[in-house]
Amino acid sequence: MKFQPDSLPGTNVITRQGPGEIWVGATRHTDSLIVPWRGDTLPWSASVPEDLQAAHFDAVLALRPEVVIFGSGPRQRFIAPALLRGLIGAGIGVETMDTAAACRTYNVLASEGRSVVAALLRVPTA
Repeated sequence: MKFQPDSLPGTNVITRQGPGEIWVGATRHTDSLIVPWRGDTLPWSASVPEDLQAAHFDAVLALRPEVVIFGSGPRQRFIAPALLRGLIGAGIGVETMDTAAACRTYNVLASEGRSVVAALLRVPTA
């Protein structure tokens, strides 16, 4: 059963996610990425939570979202709060979940017209 459209005019929609790939609209991505509710997706140089630094989240902060959905890979993994200091200090909500759940949650929030950004670590291939 389909719960939402494949496209929302002017809004990025994550249409598919699986091992080694994330689809935004009709575009396949094979690396970690930042998906803002509107505009271009951005590459994200981290591939595992241990690679993350505060600068990775500063790139997300520059988009000025109201909420950030962090997809930590194949399973939920929390990161050091110090890495999120810029987002928290700006009053931006941050939720952490596995990447598949983050994609679904991002779509729900984007379909509601929220200014949401998904910061997604790619799920490695098996």
